[in-house]
Amino acid sequence: MLSGFTLVRNAVTLDYPIVPAIRSILGVCDEVVVNVGRSEDGTRELVAAIGDPRVRILDTEWDFSRGSEALARETNRAMAACRGAWGLYVQADEVLHESGAAILAEKVREWDGDGRVEGLLVDYVHFYGDFETVATSRRYYRREVRCIRLGRDIRSFQDAQGFRVGPELRKIRARLTDARMFHYGWARSARAIGEKFEISKTIFPGDPARATAARARGSLGRPPLLRRFTDAHPSVVREWIAARAHDTIPVGGRRFRPGVVRFYLSDWIERLTGARLFEYRNYVEV
Repeated sequence: MLSGFTLVRNAVTLDYPIVPAIRSILGVCDEVVVNVGRSEDGTRELVAAIGDPRVRILDTEWDFSRGSEALARETNRAMAACRGAWGLYVQADEVLHESGAAILAEKVREWDGDGRVEGLLVDYVHFYGDFETVATSRRYYRREVRCIRLGRDIRSFQDAQGFRVGPELRKIRARLTDARMFHYGWARSARAIGEKFEISKTIFPGDPARATAARARGSLGRPPLLRRFTDAHPSVVREWIAARAHDTIPVGGRRFRPGVVRFYLSDWIERLTGARLFEYRNYVEV
């Protein structure tokens, strides 16, 4: 049995593609557990309207007294409710490409008997500002574990980007796949991004002044190595994109900063050798 799981709160206010996210894994999962934090904007109704008996909603109250750790705790709560031997994870602003969903389901069957494999990796496409621009610098993780064995004390880590194993938080043993996850966290309307900055002051309280300034600016800063996206989006998210194609947040102008030189150097080395030096990883490849 393959379970899917996700978590979401205030999806309408934040304009998360939660319905495409769930649908992107629903086709290969026997169930999808959705941890819905208490919201005032109709998020629960939005999820329930999917109308599939495989979608199981957990009604929860999220505690942000310890900041972003709440995201890991709530992810763990969704995982604990899963009944399968493997769990396929998608965040509220991510959509798994349909070819990737099929790949992960196939690899679960292929590697289920290999006890060394605790998780499966997906490649990331990070959209930035609009739906035709992707962020490619090493600030944006290129891979992460999104399919895990359940029942092995594997737990969500820190702000729920990845997973670790046991109380010692050992890095998960994972294997590469060709599955692709499309991340739309920074490709929404200025209003939704503004709400994201406001909420981040609660979840990530370390620098509220920065979040306030970013919201007031009404645009995103320009990171290095933005590139055009010329491929196709996952089919389940295309309608959501079409409704927002003319309501995206602008990206600021170019300006040189000495600190970004290292990103261009790293990119040059990666293109030349295929290696991303000093890459942060929550996993060990097996």
